[in-house]
Amino acid sequence: MEVKAQAKYIRIAPRKTRLVIDLIRGLDIDLALNQLAFSQKRAAKPIIKLIKSAVANAEHNFELKADNLYIKTIIVNSGPTLKRWKPRAFGRAAPIRKKTSNIALVLAEKVPSKKLVKSKAKKSVPTVKVDQVKEIKKTKPAQAVSPALDQKKEIDQEKVTEPEIFDERRQGKHRHQEHQDKKQLKSKGLLKKMFRRKSGM
Repeated sequence: MEVKAQAKYIRIAPRKTRLVIDLIRGLDIDLALNQLAFSQKRAAKPIIKLIKSAVANAEHNFELKADNLYIKTIIVNSGPTLKRWKPRAFGRAAPIRKKTSNIALVLAEKVPSKKLVKSKAKKSVPTVKVDQVKEIKKTKPAQAVSPALDQKKEIDQEKVTEPEIFDERRQGKHRHQEHQDKKQLKSKGLLKKMFRRKSGM
């Protein structure tokens, strides 16, 4: 059985991190942790944390023993690069690229065990046959419905069915026609005002 763990966005360049992981690839857990404890590289600390996390996953989730585990694969990929600037001579700016690392670790068993992964037991839904349903219906007494309840239901239904509200906005064509008619009436009134004769001359 294999157990996986990941460490992302570590603020160390992948080239520098690979120097450390090459020391521990294929080693047992105890040997790998001892090797990293005496390493002077800065990348050793996050890798120790990652190995301990993977061992905890194995013990808690899969009930495996730490003594029976070894580092099967460990890979470092480059993460997102942070871009910064540094002032240089004559008012120039030089780029600084702060690279990050993503580490992927896989632990495996030296002697494979027969333990399976814990699976959540599905709740069994009780099945009911058609004949049983018919018998249940027969045994249940019919509920007597009073006339007062019927009247109440009718009143409730009347309340629910409200009269439809006429919305002028939905009647686009008719509204446009009314607007045109009003325009024509206004224009006629203006013409009358313009060409009417002055009385009393």
